[in-house]
Amino acid sequence: MESHGSDIIDAFSQIAREKNIDKDELNLIIEDIFKMMIKKKYGTTDNFDVVVNLDKAAIEIYQQKQVVEEVDDPITQIDIDTVHRFEPDMEVGEEYIEVIDPGSFGRRLVNSARQALSQRLRDIEKKIVLNEFSNRVGEIIVGEIRQVQRREVIVSFERTELLMPRDEQIENERYKRGETLKALVKRVIDDPRGPRIIISRSDPRFLLKLFENEVPEIYDGIIEIKMIARDPGERTKIAVYSNDKRIDAVGACVGMKGIRIQAIVKELNNEKIDIVNWSSDPEIMISRALSPAKPIKVEVDTTERHAVAIINDDEMSIAVGRHGQNINLASRLTGYTIQTIKYSELSNQVSEEFSAAFSTPAPYEDDEEQVQETADDEAEVSPDMMITDIKGVSKVATDILNAAGYIRLGDVTDIREIENLQGITTRSRNKLISMIKRISN
Repeated sequence: MESHGSDIIDAFSQIAREKNIDKDELNLIIEDIFKMMIKKKYGTTDNFDVVVNLDKAAIEIYQQKQVVEEVDDPITQIDIDTVHRFEPDMEVGEEYIEVIDPGSFGRRLVNSARQALSQRLRDIEKKIVLNEFSNRVGEIIVGEIRQVQRREVIVSFERTELLMPRDEQIENERYKRGETLKALVKRVIDDPRGPRIIISRSDPRFLLKLFENEVPEIYDGIIEIKMIARDPGERTKIAVYSNDKRIDAVGACVGMKGIRIQAIVKELNNEKIDIVNWSSDPEIMISRALSPAKPIKVEVDTTERHAVAIINDDEMSIAVGRHGQNINLASRLTGYTIQTIKYSELSNQVSEEFSAAFSTPAPYEDDEEQVQETADDEAEVSPDMMITDIKGVSKVATDILNAAGYIRLGDVTDIREIENLQGITTRSRNKLISMIKRISN
């Protein structure tokens, strides 16, 4: 029998249609809610049954009563005379089923039930969203931009609001309401006010997933992306490796006529992407990471994770990049602090040392440099003396020493500290050691 409480049925059915909740689970919730209403009105639920049929939008409530001559408890009993109006053949002692109209509960109880149902559904929805998106962390979604706010962009995806905070956005991108947006599900926050699903376009994993989607060899595991260093929206360097010698890792990522890499660059608002082959050899890896520059030589200190790259003069600006971006990305990609030296500076220094070592000055010939160094040797030396003021120590050596934290002579507490520094010529090193020994004596 259908209930006559159509307002209750309509209200509950509307909520049911709006919520993406399993029908059987929703049936159980509504049954529990009505049992709560029955408990408040009758004081018990022992002799009541609630049947919910969402397909028919019907809620049926049945009350079991024992047929008696005289009623002592109207909740559990019904007199024989009343029963005979509906069931003439029934006798005392039998069980009579009375149908309760949900509309008889009154507006206050109905509103209370509606609020209780809404709260239960919110809790279930929260659980569903948390479980669903926790399993989707690291995946790419495509949603529609709903709102663009100062601190975040709100994206609608499968009836769920996702949030892209400012630090997860690509700085030079502009977002407009109604546009579609592709992003990575980065993390899920269980907030008391409701789940917060954080998405990102700046995370390096977003770039990795784009490559997985565009390059089947990466998705299949034939090609690996070993390392990523990224300045979102500007430039990225990635190191790739092929597990199959027959397949060129860089070529596969670029694609025929660049079609694969162009699709990724377009998605990232023309972000520049440098792809290099990964190597376990630090010197080779650092040399490749400085692409498009091609270092003449790379000296590596694996203990200190420091490297010196000798660069042709005409490629120095390329190696460093605008505002140091290229060398910074190369350092992040390799995990090494990289210092660049112009080839001309190095070759001039070598030439000076060669001349000093093998040339024989003419008798009585004035040698300004030797006179100056002799004057330095005789001058007073102190731990506070700046290394840049020492004649005979080249600018290249000074830069390397300063970068390592040696500004004054007194900063060097052990000669072995500077003996291990790469990129310092023998002449500069010997001159510095000589001065350090003087302040030690």
